[in-house]
Amino acid sequence: MDTAERVLAYGGGSLDRAGPLRTDPTRLDALLTESTTVLLPMWRDRCLVDGHGPVRLGAERAALVRSAAGETVFLGLDGRVAVFAADLSALPERSAVEMAGAVRSVDVRALVGRLEPGDAAVQAYARGLLHWHRQQRFCGTCGAPAVADGGGHLRTCTGAECGRLLFPRIEPAIIVLVEAPGRSGRCLLARHAGAAEDAYSTLAGFVEIGESLEDAVRREMGEEAGVTVTDVTYQGSQAWPFPAGLMVGFRATATSDEVRVDGEELLEARWFTRAELRDRVASGRPLGRVDSIDHRLLTEWLAEG
Repeated sequence: MDTAERVLAYGGGSLDRAGPLRTDPTRLDALLTESTTVLLPMWRDRCLVDGHGPVRLGAERAALVRSAAGETVFLGLDGRVAVFAADLSALPERSAVEMAGAVRSVDVRALVGRLEPGDAAVQAYARGLLHWHRQQRFCGTCGAPAVADGGGHLRTCTGAECGRLLFPRIEPAIIVLVEAPGRSGRCLLARHAGAAEDAYSTLAGFVEIGESLEDAVRREMGEEAGVTVTDVTYQGSQAWPFPAGLMVGFRATATSDEVRVDGEELLEARWFTRAELRDRVASGRPLGRVDSIDHRLLTEWLAEG
């Protein structure tokens, strides 16, 4: 396998997150009004775009958007240019689009391939952080309202006897390409509940408390597909802020050909040869989501044959 770093969708952003600035509210307030500062408006997890892509606001329009935004968060520095994101989710969609000087709202996942990787990474970053603010309005300990702090990277409980600091939570998940035992050149793909009749993908699942990533691979493969695996090997990771995931890719080898799906999360699972996967690609059926690490796992495995 190539040892060079592999950049997946929503990763590889060059933005300096400038952590120390988050604790300097005076400096952040000054940056908000600088003429070079960029504001990225979002509406309910969607990018606001014009004919050129996601809009990047400055000057008077940025001030108008900030005045209507539920939250404005500091994303970081692009060179010397400060970048913020603003949430217009409280407005009707048309009002948000017009206020931002956009033409419509679009899911960032629909823009992958049309945006530079760094731009897609920043849009996904903004989406995930603003989503968290909308979901974390109150303290989970005492129930008091929580207010944004730290440039938007934490919320503070306002309870007089609490004051708990609330940070965005990341939800790690494993995603696995399972190979058949021996040298048969087959991998295991499954059809998930809700998927189309002929839509197959690699197996995945969330990591549980008190569990290593490798333990999660072994448990999930056993629970969902009835497969015992060995040789669990890390392949890479991917930011997946939809809303707060981190996808961690692995390969593993099954100890037998036997498969027993759980019938709940997985409806069907079967072994595919490389020739079968090539036929699927040739017929126009994609190998997983093109913006997801499962696509990378499958294309690299296919190329090895």
